[in-house]
Amino acid sequence: MESYVERPPLPELAGVVRTVWIQRTADAVYVQRHLPTGGVEIHFPIGGHPQLVGPLTRPEVEVIPARTTIVGVRFHPGGAPRLPTTLDDLVDQRLRLAELWGRPVDRLVETMALAGTPERALMVLQGYLLHEFRSVVRVDPLVGEAVKTLMPWHPVNIDALAGHLALSPSQLRRRCLQTVGVSPKVLQRTLRFQGFLALAQAGATASGVRGADGMAGLAVDVGYADQAHLSRECLRLSGLTPRQLLGGDLDRCACGHEHSASYQPFLARRSATPLLL
Repeated sequence: MESYVERPPLPELAGVVRTVWIQRTADAVYVQRHLPTGGVEIHFPIGGHPQLVGPLTRPEVEVIPARTTIVGVRFHPGGAPRLPTTLDDLVDQRLRLAELWGRPVDRLVETMALAGTPERALMVLQGYLLHEFRSVVRVDPLVGEAVKTLMPWHPVNIDALAGHLALSPSQLRRRCLQTVGVSPKVLQRTLRFQGFLALAQAGATASGVRGADGMAGLAVDVGYADQAHLSRECLRLSGLTPRQLLGGDLDRCACGHEHSASYQPFLARRSATPLLL
């Protein structure tokens, strides 16, 4: 039976990792639609070749073979693991992890295959990442602050954000391209869409903007001008209309998976005090 179980990462990784998961396919191939999240992902099929999925700017459809178990890690924007290149070179790409990390991947593949269960394999992978971030990876603090500020719920002017960070707009753009893979404006649009999905997955109620309820109300709450604006962005980022993506409901996506662990970081910032930019 096909299943997908998502959970928060180890607490020590929470600053760079948004969520981890285990996916199992049944006796038939499974068509998976990957959406832009603003971050990179590691997909690690047990016994197979792990891959890094670069920052997406459009939907990616993957056909996963039958009887496959994958453990995965989704990183926050700007929280990518050690890589030999800047992230703007990896946008909309899927690469074998061995091409990026070299021989250590072979040992990691073997250790995870011997772990016994997907749950233990996922712990092995997180342990490896924890060691990497402690010893090698350095996160750009200004980009991290920019990512937090660009989360949905409160409108932010990009030029004003750059000034708040004591950067010029071109400096902010360059640093975002290097460490996130996309420009601040593209990241803002991606995070806004993820915010809408977070509200929909959580079964949230619109805040009550006059004349807007249901899906239209959630669209306005997250920062879209109206439901038509949401529909255009949803089509661009997912290839589907909101109704198609959500299966006609506002409390689940059509894939039937439960994503609360992934969307909790978005919901946690919904009530945060906005910066006056």
